[in-house]
Amino acid sequence: MSAAFDVIVVGGGHNGLACAAYLAKAARRVLVLEAASDVGGAAANREIAPGFTVSACAHLLHSLHPKVIADLDLTRHGLSLSASDIPTVALDTGGKHVVLRRDQVMESLTAHSAADAAALPAFYRRFMSYAAVLQPFLTAVPPRLGGGGRQDRLTLIKLAWAVRKLGRQEMREFLRVIGMNVADILEEAFESDLVKGALALDGVLGTSFGPRSPGSVFTLLYRLAGEAGGLRGALAHPRGGMGSLTQALASAARASGAEIRCGAPVARILAEEDRTSGVELRSGERFAAPTVVSNADPRVTFLSLLGAEHLDTGFVRRVSNLRQRGLVAKLNLALDGLPSFAGLKEADMGGRLVIAPGIDYLERAFNHSKYGEYSEHPAVEITIPSIHDRSLAPEGKHVLSAVVQYAPYDLKRNWDDAREAFTDLAVETIAAYAPDLPRRILARQVVTPLDLERDYGMTGGHWHHGDLALDQLLMLRPVPGAAQYATPLPGLYLCGAGAHPGGGVMAAAGRNAARQVMAMEGVA
Repeated sequence: MSAAFDVIVVGGGHNGLACAAYLAKAARRVLVLEAASDVGGAAANREIAPGFTVSACAHLLHSLHPKVIADLDLTRHGLSLSASDIPTVALDTGGKHVVLRRDQVMESLTAHSAADAAALPAFYRRFMSYAAVLQPFLTAVPPRLGGGGRQDRLTLIKLAWAVRKLGRQEMREFLRVIGMNVADILEEAFESDLVKGALALDGVLGTSFGPRSPGSVFTLLYRLAGEAGGLRGALAHPRGGMGSLTQALASAARASGAEIRCGAPVARILAEEDRTSGVELRSGERFAAPTVVSNADPRVTFLSLLGAEHLDTGFVRRVSNLRQRGLVAKLNLALDGLPSFAGLKEADMGGRLVIAPGIDYLERAFNHSKYGEYSEHPAVEITIPSIHDRSLAPEGKHVLSAVVQYAPYDLKRNWDDAREAFTDLAVETIAAYAPDLPRRILARQVVTPLDLERDYGMTGGHWHHGDLALDQLLMLRPVPGAAQYATPLPGLYLCGAGAHPGGGVMAAAGRNAARQVMAMEGVA
């Protein structure tokens, strides 16, 4: 065995780094082991051409928890925003785009639909009040199902009181809509297909849902429960790309005494006398620690690194049946100049541009994925972060980052064979709104769900380490028996997106896991 530590964190993604920083601040000797050559995981930067830097996968901040920023003093460690409270622009092929910014009624919306302009503020206030019910629980340990402990009772009482505070009428409405599909809610509230499509996208982005899938309202509320730049329901660009955030987390962890080793892939989590005892690298080197916290997804943690022989059959069956089928790809482009979106003001091009021109469009796009096909007409979330941050591209040039959905992991065709055709399709989809885009491309890269599994270790290429669905959230995430970060094997904990509260660049799972380790391992 190499030098002993109090805690070993497997994986240097944003949650693993946050967890390590909290534990190191609590005077624990912490070692972070990251397989890649640098930290960050899917929240890292990549250079796709000389001088062109993009956020490899995740590209917008909407849920980095303010407690993490404050507790770890991330601003001092280099975190800043190049743009905050950026608008969402619902793109229209005819150039009649609609700009949406939280509860503000923009001129383009009023011109597009006076009825929707009148309805939006009330809709936003109502759904933000519902999201506020969930917000405090992002940084709480979920109560145990059937648990009778004091903390479990207190958490359930707080949840019940948060719902009750809505008032009788709104409480009934909250309970009515929480399990509904987002399409039905939006059909009730708005008349414009463009508005409904843009709002519906937030209920399905990164999920295995279509807008008519039950539970998509809950995922919309989960998204609204986050905040960026001090504003709930807002979107922001981190200066320097998403990798600047994970570098700030790594700096905070190191400043508190954590050791971080990259290029150190873990092969096994070791167990002796029915508890964890450390880890073994693929090189054969071993590190001893009574506590191991895994930032890997639940299947990798339990079935690959630990091994089913250390777990009971029922638990293994539940983990094996987790829904972890990724449906999202990422397109990164290096451009020789700013593309022209017909009818779009340059001031709005720095926003979040979405191609989701209606609920039916999204549902048809989703239908392809059910049969192992990528969408003929995909939904796309586009950002051009170099508009706000000139460090990302050479002078006069730009980078474009786009999330493309739906692109199933289990594609009928081999992804390596389909890669170029899919990339062409994604570019053509955007070019329907920006005709000069193809001739501006200097370099292009697509990250498929298969790449996410191979390069980032995400089972099934799922960004969130498992569906954000009602039966895989809160006290059910990832599965009963491991939903409070502690696992059936004493000394082993989860801290990744597969644990509560789920995916997104939030870092709350890392914070919560660290606090649970402190509570259970005797650290004040």
